[in-house]
Amino acid sequence: MAHYRASESKREQFRRYLEKAGVLDSLTNVLVALYEETDKPNNALDFLKHHLGVAGAEPADAEALRLELTELQQKWDLLMEENKDLRNRLLQYEPAPEDGAAE
Repeated sequence: MAHYRASESKREQFRRYLEKAGVLDSLTNVLVALYEETDKPNNALDFLKHHLGVAGAEPADAEALRLELTELQQKWDLLMEENKDLRNRLLQYEPAPEDGAAE
């Protein structure tokens, strides 16, 4: 009997935690929205994810973003190398400033 009470106590604590965090309200609202849909979606789980805001980027979009990131990283590397080269060329024509030495 004590095991039953401990288990109920943990369940009650978890239920209060979910209520306090707003999880139960969010789930209830999404389930009500799904119930009230006149044209039920083919995939109820996708409906729940979308309405809870956890759908995330589509795989095709994620792959396009990865490719763009790779291209931008390569471009950045080239620009940094060009910047370094231009600074070195500039130093050939202008002497580097001395540290606090004013003669």
